[in-house]
Amino acid sequence: MSDHPRLIRMHPTDNVAVVANDGGLLKGVEVDGLTLSENIPQAHKVALTPLAEGEPVLRYGAVIGHAAVPIPAGSWVKETNLNMPLPPVLSELAIPSAKPAELTPLEGYTFQGFRNRDGSVGTRNILAITNTVQCVSGVVGHAVERIRREILPRFPYVDDVVSLDHTYGCGVAIDAPGAVVPIRTLHNIARNPNLSESTMVVSLGCEKLQPSRLFPDMFGTPSATGVDQADDASLITLQDETNVGFEAMIASILRSAEQHLAVLNERRRESCPISDLVVGLQCGGSDALSGVTANPALGIAADLIVRAGGTVMFSEVTEVRDGIDQLVARAETPEVARDLIREMQWYDDYLEAGRSDRSANTTPGNKKGGLSNIAEKAMGSISKSGSMPISGVVPAGERASQKGLLFNATPASDFICGTLQLAAGMNVHVFTTGRGTPYGLSEVPVVKVVTRTDLARRWHDLVDIDAGRVISANETLEAMGLKMFEKILAVASGEKTSAERLGLSNQLALFNPGPVT
Repeated sequence: MSDHPRLIRMHPTDNVAVVANDGGLLKGVEVDGLTLSENIPQAHKVALTPLAEGEPVLRYGAVIGHAAVPIPAGSWVKETNLNMPLPPVLSELAIPSAKPAELTPLEGYTFQGFRNRDGSVGTRNILAITNTVQCVSGVVGHAVERIRREILPRFPYVDDVVSLDHTYGCGVAIDAPGAVVPIRTLHNIARNPNLSESTMVVSLGCEKLQPSRLFPDMFGTPSATGVDQADDASLITLQDETNVGFEAMIASILRSAEQHLAVLNERRRESCPISDLVVGLQCGGSDALSGVTANPALGIAADLIVRAGGTVMFSEVTEVRDGIDQLVARAETPEVARDLIREMQWYDDYLEAGRSDRSANTTPGNKKGGLSNIAEKAMGSISKSGSMPISGVVPAGERASQKGLLFNATPASDFICGTLQLAAGMNVHVFTTGRGTPYGLSEVPVVKVVTRTDLARRWHDLVDIDAGRVISANETLEAMGLKMFEKILAVASGEKTSAERLGLSNQLALFNPGPVT
């Protein structure tokens, strides 16, 4: 982009615009008929007209706040001179009754994936070792290191071996209503399409979360003593009498792993339709350009995937709550609309019980990047969902059972959201960021998209797509969306992401709304 001063206005009715220029704009600069009255950083908002105290401030054609004081034209509009608007009242939302228009199918696209026995398709061929309690994590971590070093090189068609590490399983109210969320999350992560042929389970033996409770389809009902026995080749119980010492524990895990790897190594990629893709969308470390470049372009890619018959999941309840009226209006059926409202209400109640509110979502980094409050952040977050009808809602920890555009009801925390999208069955993840975050998952490839070319230059070896080129190189959102769509297909077919090349990943983070004892 040239040094020519530039503001970006998202909707004709907006009375603010954001600064596009790297480094921001200085006091006294003239742009679009305005003279700036102060220095304004990149991505931050400029008042296009004088705003009276109490006047609505519009961005994306939506009210993102009200002027707390009179704001002259050309001034910096930010958190300190805005009052947050009230969120939409859930009980007053109109339930749509009209049937959405038929989609125009998109044909001719496929990807190369690993077909599973349950009909799902993996984009990676991974051996996963899960556990029933955090007590065994150190042992499993040691075993995984040895498997990678000593055994995995003999099985070249297996992409990796990973530990599904977590901090659940004991010291919790296992029968509390909230316990169903982490339990079904752990169960469904082990069934993720990238792992579904490879589940190994390591148990301590005395924990509350017995293998038969976590995987009743694999290990049946609990024994009369309440402690399950290691009667399956996929289950290693460290307290079993045959495990005499640490090395015996490790040897039993390695023996089972070698058997699983031999089976996985026989698998090969095959041509699969886009209907077998399940793409999770997420944003983290967002800035005010997230809703200008990366997220709307990703929305275009999401539309292409849905039109091709695939599944796209967007999430983060507190990040869409202030735009729930827009989402309900896009519900494919009245039942989907009511499901959206139900999930919003559950989270409203959850925050109220915790004496918190939606304003807690916006981080210091978000604000430094120009996002004044959660109402503004919500508009940019929603833009990555594209324009398709919302065909279903997936509660936290459950697995998606339908196709199309789905809302996966997760918290906004990056790692909890990613963990729950794994449980929902995603086989490719797309993560957009404006401030920058080295987020990654070992269970699924993560395509990293940044909002600014300056960040793409600085983090050149962490970034997969520079959506900042919508500003810096005047690329159209449509062209950038197509680029993202094609990148998703390439990664689904085996192309490594930057995070995969670096071996970069974060631990899983369970959502546990239940009490800890």
